[in-house]
Amino acid sequence: MYFLSGWPKRLLCPLEAHEPPLRIRADPQRTLFAVLSPSQLSIWYSRPSVLIVSYKELPKAASQFGPYDQAEWRPDSTMLAISTANGYILFFNLLSARDKYLYEPIYPRGSPHMKGTPHYKEEQCAPLLNLEKKQILDLQASITSLQSMLEDLLVATVDGLLHLIHWDGVINGRKAINLCTVPFSVDLHSSRGSFLGFEDVHIRDMEYCATLDGFAVVFSDGRVGFITPMSSGFTAEQLHGVWAQDVLDGTCVAVNNKYQLMAFGCANGSVQVYTIDNSTGAMQLSHKLELTPKQYPDIWNKTGAVRLIKWSPDSCVVMVTWEYGGLSLWSVFGAQLICTLGGDFAYRSDGTKKDPLKISSMSWGSEGYHLWVIDASNSGNIMPEKACKNEAKQFGILQFQFIKSALTINPCISNQEQVLLQGEDRLYLNCGDAIQSQNPRSSTAHSEHKVIRERGQFSDGNLDSQGLSTLLGHRHWHVVQIHSTYLEINWPIRFSAIDKLGQNVAVVGKFGFAHYSLLSKKWKLFGNITQEQTMTVTGGLVWWNDFIVTACYNLSDRQEELRVYLRTANLDNAFAHITKVQAETLLLSVFRDIIILFRADCSICLYSIERKSDGPNPTASIQVLQEVSMSRYIPHPFLVVSVTLTSVRTETGISLKMPQQACEAESIMLNLAGQLIMVQRDRSGPQIREKDSSPNQRKLLPFCAPVVLAQSVENVWTTCRSNKQKRHLMEALWLSCGGSGMKVWLPLFPRDHRKPHSFLSRRIMLPFHINIYPLAVLFEDALVLGAVNDTVLYDCLYAHSSAMEHIEVLFPFCIVERTSQIYLHHILRQLLVKNLGEQALLLAHSCATLPYFPHVLELMLHEVLEEEATSREPIPDPLLPTVAKFITEFPLFLQTVVHCARKTEYALWNYLFAAVGNPKDLFEECLMAQDLDTAASYLIILQNMEVPAVSRQHATLLFNTALEQGKWDLCRHMIRFLKAIGSGEPETPPPTPTTQEPSSSGGFEFFRHRSISLSQSGDGIPAGKFNLQKTLSMPSGPSGKRWSKDSDCAENMYIDMMLWRHARRLLEEIRLKDLGCFAAQLGFELIGWLCKERTRAARVEDFVTALKKLHHDFLWPFPIIPVCSINSPLKNGKYRTVIGEQLLKSQSTDSFLNMEIDAGGPGVPRSHSWLGTISSSQREMDAASSHGPHMQEAFLSPLLNKGDECSIGSATDLTETSSIVDGDWTMVDENFSTLSLTQSELEHISLELASKGPHKSQVQLRYLLHIFMEAGCLDWCAVIGLILRESSIINQVFSLLQSSEVDGELLQNIKTGLYAVDRWASTDCPGYKPFLTVIKPQLQKLSETAEEQVQPETFQPMNLSRVTEQASPRVEENRSSASHSASPQSDAGGSTMSRHEDDMAGLEEEDLLQEGSYDCTVS
Repeated sequence: MYFLSGWPKRLLCPLEAHEPPLRIRADPQRTLFAVLSPSQLSIWYSRPSVLIVSYKELPKAASQFGPYDQAEWRPDSTMLAISTANGYILFFNLLSARDKYLYEPIYPRGSPHMKGTPHYKEEQCAPLLNLEKKQILDLQASITSLQSMLEDLLVATVDGLLHLIHWDGVINGRKAINLCTVPFSVDLHSSRGSFLGFEDVHIRDMEYCATLDGFAVVFSDGRVGFITPMSSGFTAEQLHGVWAQDVLDGTCVAVNNKYQLMAFGCANGSVQVYTIDNSTGAMQLSHKLELTPKQYPDIWNKTGAVRLIKWSPDSCVVMVTWEYGGLSLWSVFGAQLICTLGGDFAYRSDGTKKDPLKISSMSWGSEGYHLWVIDASNSGNIMPEKACKNEAKQFGILQFQFIKSALTINPCISNQEQVLLQGEDRLYLNCGDAIQSQNPRSSTAHSEHKVIRERGQFSDGNLDSQGLSTLLGHRHWHVVQIHSTYLEINWPIRFSAIDKLGQNVAVVGKFGFAHYSLLSKKWKLFGNITQEQTMTVTGGLVWWNDFIVTACYNLSDRQEELRVYLRTANLDNAFAHITKVQAETLLLSVFRDIIILFRADCSICLYSIERKSDGPNPTASIQVLQEVSMSRYIPHPFLVVSVTLTSVRTETGISLKMPQQACEAESIMLNLAGQLIMVQRDRSGPQIREKDSSPNQRKLLPFCAPVVLAQSVENVWTTCRSNKQKRHLMEALWLSCGGSGMKVWLPLFPRDHRKPHSFLSRRIMLPFHINIYPLAVLFEDALVLGAVNDTVLYDCLYAHSSAMEHIEVLFPFCIVERTSQIYLHHILRQLLVKNLGEQALLLAHSCATLPYFPHVLELMLHEVLEEEATSREPIPDPLLPTVAKFITEFPLFLQTVVHCARKTEYALWNYLFAAVGNPKDLFEECLMAQDLDTAASYLIILQNMEVPAVSRQHATLLFNTALEQGKWDLCRHMIRFLKAIGSGEPETPPPTPTTQEPSSSGGFEFFRHRSISLSQSGDGIPAGKFNLQKTLSMPSGPSGKRWSKDSDCAENMYIDMMLWRHARRLLEEIRLKDLGCFAAQLGFELIGWLCKERTRAARVEDFVTALKKLHHDFLWPFPIIPVCSINSPLKNGKYRTVIGEQLLKSQSTDSFLNMEIDAGGPGVPRSHSWLGTISSSQREMDAASSHGPHMQEAFLSPLLNKGDECSIGSATDLTETSSIVDGDWTMVDENFSTLSLTQSELEHISLELASKGPHKSQVQLRYLLHIFMEAGCLDWCAVIGLILRESSIINQVFSLLQSSEVDGELLQNIKTGLYAVDRWASTDCPGYKPFLTVIKPQLQKLSETAEEQVQPETFQPMNLSRVTEQASPRVEENRSSASHSASPQSDAGGSTMSRHEDDMAGLEEEDLLQEGSYDCTVS
């Protein structure tokens, strides 16, 4: 509602002032402030805040009168009455010198400020005033209270008399009433009241309440009451007093005219707020303002008595101060907004306590933007003069600055999903980020307010409702500075309003108005300043589509008017639609296409508004629809806080039958001094059928008698939109009720349009508490938006020697932050308490798509659990089982329960699980639902509630499931968890992974954590078996720690058994890719395990199946044979290449870059560019289409160059040598010059394209090849050699098979397997035939050798090496391009292994270097 802003200002008194100020009192218009010192009266002006005139009492007169005490202004601000300590009243006249001003602003030449504007001087400058003492009145008794009442001055004295003095005829108009003769009773109906009964009782403080026509009084003995004249006269016989029975320690009083409230300060530090019961006239306690021990444990009962209470000018907030210091601000019905007794106000940045600010007097400034404060101690206000200590001290007045919600003064603003705050010279909006996202062109402007925006997935494109992301995006405001030209003449800003889309704002000052577009960042002001200065807005203004509707008074015609201005046209009366209104308009509101006015004669008038686009500018036309007189129900028009038209009605049954009527204007909501009154349309008479009459002639139904819906209402929110999915929230009425929180008047719908129960009410009022002050309600999103004060300390910036001088040290810097709160759980809980579970389910299901719905369920469960489990008395009807049953209706039940349990202390777990079910059963449900992360959380619960054996059993279940699903992160936690259970350590439970780890099947994470020695040249590697075990299988990352402990431990053995079992399953199911991920992620000793399993699980049973499975898993293409004849590749000089379409997509062109191109210097970069264009268009191949013998054929069209027809060469059989075509082979691209390629290079390219899968798969396959080679699983090596189609791998396998170490069974298995592959290739996959042809001689040789049992050392593979060189040009070229020296092929038999190593090292290095994301180092 009201929020502190920045630091307070210090207004310095003139240096010659020798006395500190004691009292401050604002005039009724709050433009002048009277400041009293013991013998001096000063008048200050509000804007600029300067001293205008002072009156110093002569020493002789000062000793006669005594020190000045209190001041009171005459209602027209022309006179002042000052009471003094010795019982005198001094009357001063305030005379203004015509056409003379103080502090005139000086503008530079050529400035746009026009000096000829009306009211220019009086608005811009401080007026020159003179003080003149006119009358002196001696009452011969000390004066305790001075109160202005219309044309009279009411004075209370210590002798128990009440004096009524006229401002004019002072002597003749004196009347004195003895309080002892005024009867007092409990209410006005008592036949005879009792008298005060004590001679020495007098009035200590009093204040006049115009709307109640009486005085709230505090007596010297602490009793409080209300005195009212029973008739028009003001004599003792006609006065009657009413007691407040419970207050015996009253100290001060302040009345709120708008809400008819009397706030009495008490000696115990609380404020009791009373109202008058309309029926009996008795004083009724409305609410209390008191600090709670929960919020302020140190000081809540140590504040001392209440010293001062001041209501703001708009009656929306009240400021309270205490005897021992401190300020607090409360909303009208008791919501605490600010208190300076805690936080940064009370403590310095080093933690030491500050002295609280003690206030002797305070007064609100114009429109409540400032609070003028006089410090009682004056310690903070004294400015010590450094030059000479004997000089006078300079005193000051503190001026606190406030920002307030636009709802305080314009409660009927049409858009109620926006938060709009207005300061003295700027507006704060919570929707500026939305504007910037819609208008990228202007996003550079106002960069200081530009914050990262997030588009919520729940922000629908509905224009009527802004997305949550724009209203909640961050905690910063969009600040709009009000145009200085308008502000200078029309300060202060009285009203502000924002349109429905949050794109335009309008402000109203003293005269006229101005509006601003957030899209264009421009203000629009009246072009003709006379038009602006002759209209003053009385009833506020609202937006209707593109129009501004305002109720104003025309000063030149002296006529009340209703005006409609078009936003896009110039701001001029020529473009306005003006309707004359009978009486002054106090409030204005819009509902759909209806304007509702509340007028000073207590009548409500409804107008229809319609857009007309006949001329160049569209206009709006207004017609009267209906007038309703409310004077019977409203005692005073000033008491009406807000008036709104709504579609809310009590008969939901009707709206169910006729849904189109649900959004029509059905009822008027009036907030009458905090009482919410609903006036519904009367449907009891004969109904007119809609279709029989046109909408214009339709006679609107009359209204019924009003019904009171709620008390203590500050704000009301309702929407004119409809949403069939969220009818509960959209058709509800939301009320803000101050200290007692919020209320919602919720409609109840029968399920599935069944006939409603006769006993079921149509609506229900549900109260709930929230922690923020609500400023807007987001209906569909079940959120309340608000604002909150925050503070920042800057006292550390100043040296301690001069610290006392600075405001920045005494006070923290205040900022206002946006805030929001969920309320859905409160409503669901209330419905469950009232046995309306079906309604709660309907409401919850309609909101289940909200992103924070899981949090709502969790909050509800948590709050009920905390309350019931910690209750000292047994609860007769516990709610927890009902809430638990309710939550089971939602799929998030398991997560909700476990999240709630983990945020609750262990002592409450038994109570929780008694209601929701056994955690073991819930754990099993999680496993069945495949929700492993939630199951892990339940494991922590089980570990604390069950014996270790149960935990281990469930942990094993979870571990196996996590292994199966590849949740490696969870697996690592489970290994740690199981080991901790076994070692008996008090294990800190595994953290539940918040985000599900994506399956790592895309690529092994192995290379990320490890350094692999694969990139050395062959020279450095000794002959014989090279040991990869350490570098390949030992992880250096965090998972390595699990293997570093003593592996003989039984627990480790238990875990290893599970890991071995999983690895065996993966191998048996030929899931090599998963096996690689598993080993790399969990640091599994794959080589050691494979060595053991070489003859068991690690055997290849069916080579063909294994080959097909690898093709599928690694997205590896099956080889294909070109369509054109292999024997005659050149027919008619034309080539036609056929390459599988998906192969072209999936090829990695990295290896192309290592080609040797004979095109000279300039040709090389061009070739790179060409390859770059190809690779940029490549996509990952679809797994489904990456295997199978049936391939789609793609034909490359021939390119025409130099008149020759030529095309790309085909991939011929590996055993054939293609002849070279005469002439150049050229490739033409529209962006590049021609690039020469030889035929062998083209064959090379086509071979590359046809034979390789994704680069990542190649790296993974080579990694597995090394693992299997190291473990001696040669049959798997042969399968991988086949899929890579590299004869060198097969050669190595064959040479190892000929060694004596290999058993004959393995040799026989490989031989059988390769023959099976050959048979399969002949029938199903002819693309493998060329490669099988290459290795066939070697295979036959192997068979013979196996039969002859020849020793492998004597075998020299001369023929094979020749075939290899011819068949695998890529290997040789890559080796030479990577500058690896290969051992001669004709070495002795022992060097076969070394040659293989060299081959593999070269290949690996080439592949690893090309893949940028794998970090492999030379070790």
